[in-house]
Amino acid sequence: MIRDYLPISKEDMKKRGIEQLDFVYVIGDAYVDHPSFGPAIISRILEANGYQVGIIAQPDWKDEESIQILGKPRLGFLVSAGNMDTMVNHYTVAKKHRKVDAYSPGGVMGKRPDRATIVYCNLIRKVYKDIPIVTGGIEASLRRLAHYDYWSDKVKRSVLLDSGADIISYGMGERSIVGIADALASGIAISDITFIPGTVYKAKNLDSVYDAILLPDYQSILASKEEFAKSFYKQYCNTDPFTAKPLIEKYKENEYVIQNPPAKPLTQAEMDRVYALPYMRDYHPSYEEQGGIPAIEELKFSLVSNRGCFGGCSFCALTFHQGRMIQTRSHESILQEANHLIWDKDFKGYINDVGGPTANFRHTACEKQKTKGVCVNKQCLFPAPCKNLKIDHSDYLNLLKKLRELLNVKKVFIRSGIRFDYLIHDKDRTFMKELCEHHVSGQLKVAPEHISDNVLKLMGKPSNDVYERFIKAYKKTNEEVGKKQFVVPYLMSSHPGSTLKEAVELAEYLRDLGYMPEQVQDFYPTPSTISTCMYYTELDPRTMEKVYVPKNPHEKAMQRALIQYRNPKNYDLVVEALQKAGRMDLVGFDKNCLIRPRNDRQGQYSQSGQNGQGRGKSTGNPKNTSFGKGTSGKPKKKKAIRNVHKAKK
Repeated sequence: MIRDYLPISKEDMKKRGIEQLDFVYVIGDAYVDHPSFGPAIISRILEANGYQVGIIAQPDWKDEESIQILGKPRLGFLVSAGNMDTMVNHYTVAKKHRKVDAYSPGGVMGKRPDRATIVYCNLIRKVYKDIPIVTGGIEASLRRLAHYDYWSDKVKRSVLLDSGADIISYGMGERSIVGIADALASGIAISDITFIPGTVYKAKNLDSVYDAILLPDYQSILASKEEFAKSFYKQYCNTDPFTAKPLIEKYKENEYVIQNPPAKPLTQAEMDRVYALPYMRDYHPSYEEQGGIPAIEELKFSLVSNRGCFGGCSFCALTFHQGRMIQTRSHESILQEANHLIWDKDFKGYINDVGGPTANFRHTACEKQKTKGVCVNKQCLFPAPCKNLKIDHSDYLNLLKKLRELLNVKKVFIRSGIRFDYLIHDKDRTFMKELCEHHVSGQLKVAPEHISDNVLKLMGKPSNDVYERFIKAYKKTNEEVGKKQFVVPYLMSSHPGSTLKEAVELAEYLRDLGYMPEQVQDFYPTPSTISTCMYYTELDPRTMEKVYVPKNPHEKAMQRALIQYRNPKNYDLVVEALQKAGRMDLVGFDKNCLIRPRNDRQGQYSQSGQNGQGRGKSTGNPKNTSFGKGTSGKPKKKKAIRNVHKAKK
């Protein structure tokens, strides 16, 4: 096998002695041959199985010739929008254009169209009328059935219908893409490939389907939000490869979209083989003059150790894409990759991350999952850890120790998410100690998301007292190891269930901590999450109970401003929010007030946060994140306040 980038031109094909490619892969990202990029894995998997693959990265979607540069492939086209949904890549939650695309040369925006999956497939179909088109990646995966589209505020059809593609390979597609390729190579028509797990296909009748679940038809979910919520929850309960059944979604007479159950998770040996493929581990050299690809900078010296997440956050799409079952690589596989990257000319001694969706998940949640799959109507960590949950960090600890001992390695960081609610329930405190002593760079980022238990319940997150316990244990451990390290909490505003009352509670909590975050994430309704279903339907699909949803942009701005109440630019919004919430007691000079009254004589706003106690500068410096216990509106005891100041020094 030639160790080189895959062909991107006819000249590259000649160098490899290829007259006609088996597959041409059209992608919305620039071409980066690194295992953190989905198209790289899929193309290398196909290559390892004997197929010749070429790459057309970011074609000009207005020019039909742009998808003809490699000629007509023998078996078909593959299409992926890239590592991100293009609408998320292009727009903020306020639907404003982003300025940087980290997956394009030089970070330049505008190299791909909105809804790239649909645009690329339609472009291919105009040129090659009957060629098989297989689409995949995060954009197609999460839009595989009818879904709410935040950017148009509409319920859209399956991307399979709007794109004109023949089949979707959803989730982590190593198994399904090889199955599709082998079927095509054996002469089976693309319309007859209806039997591969991890795929979605179109059908004119239901002759190929058995033991399936019939979802509400498309017209029903257009007409009724209740029907949409019911349909979504049936999909949510059929995401496990061991228990899921085929799902049927009818659009009209003789038009059905059928989702097969998910593909089985990869074994550890299979995961090892995937990451041992001959990646070049960098962007294609043709991008060098354009400034390279920004997204590779953090990923180049990071190591993937696992996939999947049993955390089950409502606003996360991992359940629909990677699944809830943890898949891991062996220590040997990870060390082999590490031994390769530490000799890279750009390596400075720092491994940026060792993790995955959740860094400290290194095994299935319980033994039952290995043979029977995950529980359909229960979560492993929420609302409290399941009695069968295996809480053990020993394997991850051993891996980190081995990496620290490698030549040239100065520090091994953990920057992908740590589930603090999993960690705090580990009775063995060794991992907490090792984390603080070796793997934090002064600041540990964790995601409590909110402090109101009403909101946390809808988020699928643990109650706030769990986060408080973690903060206390983290502070104590840092004192024991002689470190001054801090927590940077990720917070989310305007999640379904959050009224101004809960937003004020969060502001009071931050007041008691003496901390104002520099950035706050508004809830972003992306396809195929429980939270997005709640946003659209104003129902919790798990219970069908009504949920309050902040949708008005002005109210969302108020909720965000409350979290950053110390910023003088937010003064008017904070005052308005407090008025609407009936909490004008928080405007004044008392130590518990959020802001001072306006100084009418000077015609200026006072500096918020400088209350009667003279506490806290208006700053987002993470070092101001205290370890004291918040009281959500109740004054702290003097001792607690002194502890806050002590932690800040």
